[in-house]
Amino acid sequence: MEATELINRVRRIEIKTRGLSNNIFAGEYHSAFKGRGMAFSEVREYQYGDDVRDIDWNVTARFHRPYIKVYEEERELTVMLMIDVSGSLEFGTVKQLKKDMVAEIAATLAFSAIQNNDKIGVIFFSDKIEKFIPPKKGRKHILYIIRELLDFQPTSRRTNIGAALEYLTNVMKRRCTAFILSDFLDKADFQNAMTIANRKHDMVAVQVYDRRLAELPSVGLIRVKDAETGAEQWIDTSSKAVRKAHHEWWVNKQLQLGEMFTKSNVDVVSVRTDQDYVKALMNLFAKRN
Repeated sequence: MEATELINRVRRIEIKTRGLSNNIFAGEYHSAFKGRGMAFSEVREYQYGDDVRDIDWNVTARFHRPYIKVYEEERELTVMLMIDVSGSLEFGTVKQLKKDMVAEIAATLAFSAIQNNDKIGVIFFSDKIEKFIPPKKGRKHILYIIRELLDFQPTSRRTNIGAALEYLTNVMKRRCTAFILSDFLDKADFQNAMTIANRKHDMVAVQVYDRRLAELPSVGLIRVKDAETGAEQWIDTSSKAVRKAHHEWWVNKQLQLGEMFTKSNVDVVSVRTDQDYVKALMNLFAKRN
């Protein structure tokens, strides 16, 4: 992408997504994600009824009477955006590519985060970690993230969500809120990695998909290509049996994903590329309040 075109796209997406986060999401984001973590505040003398597990033994030994640690809700969060940049995201048949919608949603979440004085970082992943942007605050950092969202070129086209989740678990030492934005078209099982990541962090899944993935149109014989492996095959979409089999595959895939997120205790929202992601995010925020 040429520099001038990239600057213009960054500016357009900033205007749109900043407006959304200012006017629509500010309060909902705050109430949905604030106060999830606890930070050490002070020590005070033990009182009857206090939890003995909070006793600070070092201070207790120094003063020869029991003191406990007092915690308070953290006033700011660290937010991580986990962005799937595999080949399957370069697909779209109606309004926009999946990766373009992912970029918009990520930018909206980023602006919502800095409005609340939260740090924001990014992990770009395919079947490996493509890039890690450590969490920081500020508009300059946000604009850098948006530029990367729009212009990042991965070195691999395949997907490994489990490896990305393991990386998050290892690299982020303190608890954070992590949004994983993907189509979740991963043949490997990543439930265990998701469960472990959600024990340490507050995981939120945002699935972006195209309607043609759910339902094939009847347009005769078409050649389809796997964006990640490059494998090609011909499909007769005029066949009702073919269209039915494809739809059943999609329904089963969604059921499996839903069951996996439920078992992992992770909130999830699905957004179609030709639909309004604002409503989807509002529903997600409402579900968490």
